[in-house]
Amino acid sequence: MLKRIIGLFVLLYFPMAHAYLEIEITQGVDAAMPIAVVPFQGADLLPPELNVSDVIHADLARSGEFKLFAETNMAQKPSQVAQVEYAYWRNLGLEALLIGEVIPMTTDRFRVRFSLLDLVMKNGGTTPTPLLVREFTTDKHELRHLAHHISDLVYQKLTGFPGAFSSRIAYVGLQWINGKPGQYRLEIADADGYNPQTLLKTGEPIMSPAWSPDGKQLAYVSFENHRSEIYIANVSNGQRKKVSNSPGINGAPAWSPDGRKLALVLSNENVPKIYILDLATDKLTQVTSGTSIDTEPFWFDSNHLLFTSNRGGQPQIYKVNLTNKQVQRMTFTGEYNARASVTPNGEYMVMIHRNQGRYHIAAQNLKNNHILILTETSMDESPSLAPNGRMVIYGTVDRNKRVLSAVSIDGRVKLRIPTQDGDVQEPAWSPLLM
Repeated sequence: MLKRIIGLFVLLYFPMAHAYLEIEITQGVDAAMPIAVVPFQGADLLPPELNVSDVIHADLARSGEFKLFAETNMAQKPSQVAQVEYAYWRNLGLEALLIGEVIPMTTDRFRVRFSLLDLVMKNGGTTPTPLLVREFTTDKHELRHLAHHISDLVYQKLTGFPGAFSSRIAYVGLQWINGKPGQYRLEIADADGYNPQTLLKTGEPIMSPAWSPDGKQLAYVSFENHRSEIYIANVSNGQRKKVSNSPGINGAPAWSPDGRKLALVLSNENVPKIYILDLATDKLTQVTSGTSIDTEPFWFDSNHLLFTSNRGGQPQIYKVNLTNKQVQRMTFTGEYNARASVTPNGEYMVMIHRNQGRYHIAAQNLKNNHILILTETSMDESPSLAPNGRMVIYGTVDRNKRVLSAVSIDGRVKLRIPTQDGDVQEPAWSPLLM
């Protein structure tokens, strides 16, 4: 249930704010692919945060799916394919090699070339096979973004899945003052925690940030007027508008796949129900009815919503057809399942699942309904899928602090995102950004 907390509100926008989130790998894949990212020639002449090869190395290592060969152990550091001595790299047991160079064109513009090489050599050859060769020209301030894009390309070529390193995350930070909730912050950052921006500072709670499909806007719930209201903010400049302030609860906004509508929760009839708001016309359409509490909508597709309801006695996940309003129960295992979302390929439904009194993140196979518990902590909440469906970011408790963690969809890779100051909660992963 939404809580009221009275405080002072001020809307601010900061292009840079707070230390970046540090991400630690706590568990990786046992059979991670051994690869090497050779330092790109010329990359070391740039500031550390713009060192393209270092960013790529960190991205791929953070995925948990690759075993990165240490730079300090490299006896050779080629930057062009002709310089690669195949036998040396293959004898190290590596399966792929990434090489490249950063070439200054002016003081603020650079050309970046790279080659991803196959070292397995299934065709029996004696020279590495190029898997991917690309060249980009970019401004200096875009070098880090380009590095994430290259990581995405490499990840997709080696795994068959799109990368998500160019995406962003939104989250709510909470600063405690004398043991009481003080200042809330709505923040966004790159997927690796860099380039944080504060969209909102307030003494009131902020909840349920949700990205628009194009990644340009965030919907969220704010209590700045001592009651829940839903806003939409432009992530590039912080400008925002209020889109829902109905009497009672205004909560859990979820964007439609085309970005033209919001599913949300309103209590106009004193019981929370699912509605759809047309953002162009402000028309509200009620989706669910009855005496049950219905909340946490998620667009399964353009014509179906998932939602959490206690209509069966305990919170479970249901799916409603928006055309005929027919409702189908989706979860039957466990006494509590909530906050559902679905991977882009439609294979898994991710949710909060209570097991023996502990709240975990779980994935249900939608073909056979088998539930896999992904996390081992006990107070997990707010799962949000990466845009490629390979990872889930979520909130949990560590040493009495609200922190963020991430886990792969199969539970084999786990990341911890420790915070230096206050609590961090309510994460939301952006769509793929081009």
